[in-house]
Amino acid sequence: MSNTPVQTSATDNNAGMAPILIACFVIGHFLWNVLTPAHEFPMRTAQIMSMVFDLGMFLSLCGSRRAMPQPLFWIALAAGIGLFALRLTDHGWWTGHLTYSLPPR
Repeated sequence: MSNTPVQTSATDNNAGMAPILIACFVIGHFLWNVLTPAHEFPMRTAQIMSMVFDLGMFLSLCGSRRAMPQPLFWIALAAGIGLFALRLTDHGWWTGHLTYSLPPR
C-alpha cells in the first residue's frame, strides 16, 4: 500500500476566514458609530434589533476566539464592548452613536 497525501477541499481553507470577517465587521461597526453622528432616533424595533445584532456578533466573536490571531481578537473584543458602552448615554441608548445632531433645514 502506498501513502497518498490527503487532499483538502477548498471549504477547509476558507473556514478560517469567517472569524476574521466577524472581527473586522465588529471593529468597522464600532468605528462607524464613533466617527459618524446620528441624525434621528430609530423606531423602537430597529433599536432592539440593532442591539440583538450587536450581541450576536459579540457572542460569535467570543466563540471563535481561537480561530483568529489574538491581537485581532482583543481589538475586536474592545470594539464589541465599546458598542455597548456607547449606549450608556441618553441619545446613545437610542442611536448607538457617540454623537447626535440634527442637520439644518
